[in-house]
Amino acid sequence: MNIIERTDEEIRVMADAFWRDLIKCSNEGKYGEFVKNFSSDFARVMNQVVVGHQFANSELARNLSESFDYLGIIRRGAHVTVLYRQRHTKKEGEWIGRLVLGYEDGKAKIFGASIF
Repeated sequence: MNIIERTDEEIRVMADAFWRDLIKCSNEGKYGEFVKNFSSDFARVMNQVVVGHQFANSELARNLSESFDYLGIIRRGAHVTVLYRQRHTKKEGEWIGRLVLGYEDGKAKIFGASIF
């Protein structure tokens, strides 16, 4: 099944669980846990050096609020992009969180994740 065939509600349940897990692992600086749901290609790109640098040098990546708002889903090709309004525990303001999901070997995986 292609992930774009899932309902918005099904995608949101899956995406929210992935997003909560990414926030928790990012705040704790746990690389192995952070990448556990990444697609194999995305995990290779986000290697331990890249993610370790992010954890060590980014106040944003280490102080994400557990409070976020779902904004919507965009479907294209074999992937969906789920957008969130993300807050921070130490900085004022809001950020956009982006999570790209698809299937790899029959399992839902993260193909992209960012906050900007």
